[in-house]
Amino acid sequence: MYLLMAVVFVIGYLCIALEHPLKIDKAASAILTAVLTWTILVLGADNILPLLAQDGHGGHEGSALVIEALRHHLGEISEILFFLLGAMTIVELIDSHEGFKAITDRIQTRKRVHLLWIIGFLTFFLSAALDNLTTTIVMVSLLRKLVRGRPERWLYVGVVVIAANAGGAWSPIGDVTTTMLWIGSQISATGVITSLFLPSLVCLLVPLTVLSFRLNGEAPRPRPRAHLAEERSPTTAFERNLVLTLGIGALMFVPVFKTVTHLPPYMGILFGLGVLWLATEIIHRGKNDEDKHPLSVVGVLRKVDTPSVLFFLGILLAVSALATAGHLTQVARGLEWAFGNIYAINYAIGLLSAVVDNVPLVAGAMKMYPLVSPAMLDGAAAEQTGWLSQFVVDGTFWEMLAYCAGTGGSTLIIGSAAGVAAMGMEKISFIWYIKRVSLLAFLGYSAGAATYLGMLALS
Repeated sequence: MYLLMAVVFVIGYLCIALEHPLKIDKAASAILTAVLTWTILVLGADNILPLLAQDGHGGHEGSALVIEALRHHLGEISEILFFLLGAMTIVELIDSHEGFKAITDRIQTRKRVHLLWIIGFLTFFLSAALDNLTTTIVMVSLLRKLVRGRPERWLYVGVVVIAANAGGAWSPIGDVTTTMLWIGSQISATGVITSLFLPSLVCLLVPLTVLSFRLNGEAPRPRPRAHLAEERSPTTAFERNLVLTLGIGALMFVPVFKTVTHLPPYMGILFGLGVLWLATEIIHRGKNDEDKHPLSVVGVLRKVDTPSVLFFLGILLAVSALATAGHLTQVARGLEWAFGNIYAINYAIGLLSAVVDNVPLVAGAMKMYPLVSPAMLDGAAAEQTGWLSQFVVDGTFWEMLAYCAGTGGSTLIIGSAAGVAAMGMEKISFIWYIKRVSLLAFLGYSAGAATYLGMLALS
């Protein structure tokens, strides 16, 4: 049973990684993997009874013990899912009101180098306030209005992928993996911002600097479409600006809400969604149902990326099954033996996330290594204190994991949600990305990791 669980997980993982060649949505593979691993676990519950007792789920026997463990893990996972649902709904609501036009319409330059830096920094900071996937979609849509021709535009899209992942890494709400670590209390909002802002910025600055020496002249603008009547905007300027302000304010208010109330982050995001929902109902109450429905939360919920939420549910449940059965403890020991120190482990996880999804990698790392409390540190032997101190809240392992898992995926276009979205929207060739962007992303990733280690050495 123990070996069969690992085999099922590996097969499911391969199906997720090979989503595009197989033409099977990764959410389906993740859900099946989760159900099968827990089914195998419950059928072999008597064999792993000691492991479950060590995991804090003692008190029952057999299947009842496994079900208790499942409920425990599902409670932790649901916090992440509710947070993601709330955040996705807020972003879709802003987009349905064309709120992002207030930002994108201000870009007027045609110089390639100027446009490169504007796009890079705008994506970097927008990704921290929203998330890397949404920001990539917004910025690719913007680039279609600013740059004509795919070969010309693809290079800017590659920079968007790098900048979106770099911007998401230093914000607790900018990337799913960072959000997972934040909700799991491995990192704090202030800790991840202060520790990872500079490494993430370096991760972006290195590719921008290299490209600045290669680009010159002006980028060709799209030709105006003649005889095309202007489409009527569904919202007024006041409505767009109001929803944009309230939406971004709600997202940025979540860390403040958590700090003040000590409630989980999903409560903060639900509070922001409730305020935005109320505001949109009020400003559109005089419109007819046909115009009002696409601008309401009820209408926007249909556009929320539900398959992604189901994917997170499936993969996190599958990883939890392996953690409960003890597989991840063995993997942790193997990594320590192979690499010797946590920095090499994190750097390897970052590069591995370019090939496979970073969500299960981070979920696995969270289960492999314990979150150390101050009491555990006080009671540890002197020779263990140095190692354990790296796994406290805002410990070096968790911070570097957030950086590496968030930015390492940029080295391949399939290595992050931002890259996959850009690939789908612009039909970017996998080989083209490797030739033109991968090295730039790798240099930025390595430079950012070196910056983080340098900051540690100086502190």
